[in-house]
Amino acid sequence: MGFREEGKWWVSPSNYDEKVTKEFKFVDNIQFLDTTLRDGEQQPGIVLTKDEKVEIAKKLDAVGVHRIEAGTPAVTQEDADAIKEITSLGLKADIYCFVRNMVKDMELAKECGVDGVVAEIPGSEHLLAKGIKWGAEKAIKSAIEATAKAHELGLKVLFFPADGSRASMDFLMDTVQAIVDGGGHMDSLALVDTFGALSPEGARLRISQLIERFPETPIECHFHDDFGLGTATSLAGLAAGASAVHVTVNGIGERAGSAQLEQVALSLEALYGQDTGLDLSKLKDLSDTVARLAREPINPTAPVVGDAIFGWETGMPSSLWENARKSDPLVMLPYRWDLVGNSEPVLDLGKKSGKDNLRVWLERYELSVDEEKKMDLLMAVKAKGIELHRTLNEDEFRELVKEFQ
Repeated sequence: MGFREEGKWWVSPSNYDEKVTKEFKFVDNIQFLDTTLRDGEQQPGIVLTKDEKVEIAKKLDAVGVHRIEAGTPAVTQEDADAIKEITSLGLKADIYCFVRNMVKDMELAKECGVDGVVAEIPGSEHLLAKGIKWGAEKAIKSAIEATAKAHELGLKVLFFPADGSRASMDFLMDTVQAIVDGGGHMDSLALVDTFGALSPEGARLRISQLIERFPETPIECHFHDDFGLGTATSLAGLAAGASAVHVTVNGIGERAGSAQLEQVALSLEALYGQDTGLDLSKLKDLSDTVARLAREPINPTAPVVGDAIFGWETGMPSSLWENARKSDPLVMLPYRWDLVGNSEPVLDLGKKSGKDNLRVWLERYELSVDEEKKMDLLMAVKAKGIELHRTLNEDEFRELVKEFQ
């Protein structure tokens, strides 16, 4: 892959400059763990039924995510039933569920038929003391018993030390080491940025430190978006050698949400030249499905999946697009709309529009106006846009045109 891939994207050549890439430590076959059905549903007000979770799981599998965190079986019986239904589908993705530091949760996970568990363990000294209000010894003992039981039951165990990004590194690494040394079982370890408090540089450092301390254990990124950096920190962690990234569709989740599947996936491919193995052309459909079922509309200007990101109202870029669209549309776009399953670019009409916008709209609706009246019509369009505080729709445009015919 390179900075320009015909029919896909055209990004900055600086992204691929050796001065930038020489420090990258991307692993082969980066894994995506999607936690829309668990962490995403934890956003206040989002409730997904069993059937809705099943529908989303099927869409996630069609995109090609490697692991689906299907929920927390201890929350309600319906959650447990949804997980059981998803595990029965025969999806290509491995199915995980979220569990507490309890043997009974591991047994419940096994009953649900999952492949593995996301096992919450002590992550920071302050959360343990002031939030959970357990002593470290009690928490470690519980984690040892629970994760050993999970392994005994044949479950893969992902250590999930909550708030690990704000812990002292000594506490975080020594706690994980104590659980393993005490007989607990760990197949992989996540750096959990529960409160979105990592900078990209901090993420790179912490991932590197965990890889150095636990060289035989895959290290994963679970980063939230409280500073709007969930995608950036995830990419930084992956560039430092993390083997997997945790994401949600549309970034839904607690507080400011999580790293967004669609953004991380496209960025890895176009900006970093990493083959995700995902079907990017299905991202928009997946995004729309989650937005509909979660009752959480997508921002029209959301990167990758927004409805308004492939279009122009302003005259100059509209004219540039009209000049370039047939010969080389990537002159005016960083990536093609169809790469991610979005809609073909359109020109809007409003206050900021120019002659090309007007011409396109007249042709679109097979309307005609004398040449000498077109500038007056354009001025009327601008005035209408100011009056409406938005762009015009078809009916409003047709009514204006009648005045000039």
